[in-house]
Amino acid sequence: MVRGEAPEEGGLHPPTTVTPKRVQALPIELKLAYTGFMAVLLPTYWTFYGPTNFLYFCDLALILTLIGIWTESALLVSMCAVGILLPQTLWVADFIASAVGAPIVGMTAYMFKADASLFLRGLSLFHGWLPFLLVFLVWRLGYDQRAWGAWSLLAIVVLVVCFTLMPEPRPDPGFQPVNINYVWGMNDNVAQTLMHPYLWFAALVVGIPLLLCAPTHVVLKRLMPSTLGRSSYRITSAGFAKGVTGFASKTCDARDPEQDEASACRREPA
Repeated sequence: MVRGEAPEEGGLHPPTTVTPKRVQALPIELKLAYTGFMAVLLPTYWTFYGPTNFLYFCDLALILTLIGIWTESALLVSMCAVGILLPQTLWVADFIASAVGAPIVGMTAYMFKADASLFLRGLSLFHGWLPFLLVFLVWRLGYDQRAWGAWSLLAIVVLVVCFTLMPEPRPDPGFQPVNINYVWGMNDNVAQTLMHPYLWFAALVVGIPLLLCAPTHVVLKRLMPSTLGRSSYRITSAGFAKGVTGFASKTCDARDPEQDEASACRREPA
């Protein structure tokens, strides 16, 4: 090709574009199984307990996890992990201890009431496997360090709603959620009397972010992969090699022999 002439057909062309492919970090089977469970739990809880039941932190975590699984949002699953791993681990320990007749705090006593619906108690077993699922999700998606602040803010807003608008403890609440998130004490039948209600509420507002969430945040930050510098996209080795080869061949094909006589990629004379 003579200098100044337009490139011949087959000459210089734009380099081959390497299109990044989105890698699914979570298996579709997990997403479908979790969605199937939620498709049963959500209408059942709504029917028996009403919409206010979803103000419980554990139920909020269920919903956020559903969204986080499908969007593969590290922030959402990290929020749920930092918010409920510690209390749900206590739930598991208390459940096992109660099963052998030595309850720790009695928070799972309802699981052993013979007059309670076996179906509802079966659904409530999610408290036992959800923390382990969240650990797996954070391990696969990475821990987003914004989760501590995001969950703490959400928790404070929910606590204010529960304390000011939701029913207080009562002797026989039936299926109606009362004392949601223990804003009136640890007993759903009667309010605590150890301190003024406002002092108890203030202790929750301060204690949940600092005593429950902060230690979990530190552990997850140390043990789990971070989302910093991560990308949801990966370039496959085959696609990368194809792009590099195409770019190199077309570049060599278009180089001017007069500029580099030693080049091994001259055009052959016609």
